[in-house]
Amino acid sequence: MRELIIGKDDDNQRIDKYLKKYLEKSPSGFIYKMIRKKNIKLNGKKTKPDDMIFEGDVITLYLSDETLDKFVVEREFKIVKTDLDIIYEDDNIIVVNKPVGMLSHSISGQGFETNVVDSIISYLIEKGDYVPRVQKTFTPSICNRLDRNTSGVIIGAKSYAALKGINESLRNRDVEKYYLTIVSGSMKGHFESKATLVKDTDLNKVSINSNHEDDKEIITKINSLRNNRRYSFLEIELITGRTHQIRAHLAYLNHPVIGDRKYGNKGVNRIMREKYDLNDQLLHSNRMVLHGLKDDLDYLNGMEFIADLPDKFMRIKKETIDEQN
Repeated sequence: MRELIIGKDDDNQRIDKYLKKYLEKSPSGFIYKMIRKKNIKLNGKKTKPDDMIFEGDVITLYLSDETLDKFVVEREFKIVKTDLDIIYEDDNIIVVNKPVGMLSHSISGQGFETNVVDSIISYLIEKGDYVPRVQKTFTPSICNRLDRNTSGVIIGAKSYAALKGINESLRNRDVEKYYLTIVSGSMKGHFESKATLVKDTDLNKVSINSNHEDDKEIITKINSLRNNRRYSFLEIELITGRTHQIRAHLAYLNHPVIGDRKYGNKGVNRIMREKYDLNDQLLHSNRMVLHGLKDDLDYLNGMEFIADLPDKFMRIKKETIDEQN
């Protein structure tokens, strides 16, 4: 027999959904059979698959240790020693400034490589905020992702409610997302650009055209902060969030991000590589503002998170933009 006390991360969900996560290796039919045979009870009483569970409820599993050992996955995490650049943290979220070169999350089948998700989990385990053997149905995760060589703001969720709430706000486009970049050529003004994005999965590349009727419409707001004859320093507000949207959209507008090997100008990239050892796109997610959050997360509405520019970005900006004006 085993008793499970429902915590805040498992509050307000169907009991069968919870059990499918807890008894991860069991067939669905087994769970429904055990409920039907009263081998699983909720608060000491018979339950049904669609009964809702809430924080503080007790689920009793009248199952042998052998059965539980067979169906319950004991999660093991590799502790990663990473100096996280933490912008903000509270009981629900942790916001970090991801460095260039780090993955947002691990890639299945490619072996272990340091990434933001595992770094956050390791930090929370060592801090005592996350105990895998206790919190079996929720693992801290991230709400937004950045390309390996794009730096900046990533929001991590320390609770299921935070993950669900922020993901919903992102889907509803309630979250303001701003990026800084330097592009080739003189780009002036403050305007919104719309286009259509088509993804080539085999090449991991996208193409842009001006057909606004396609389902994959992209919307990018561009604000030129400083510019000269050769380069422009831009703030980008990402309205839609498609793969490679900023990089591909700016290249389509004939102002590619400097250093971008996939969509950029080869001649400019060669100059930047030789002078600054810049081998990838100079793109930084510098600011995010939360909106649209409800209930216990409404205190986050209007909160702004700012990630400092990487040193290399600041040096290139100084020498190509600031000192040339």
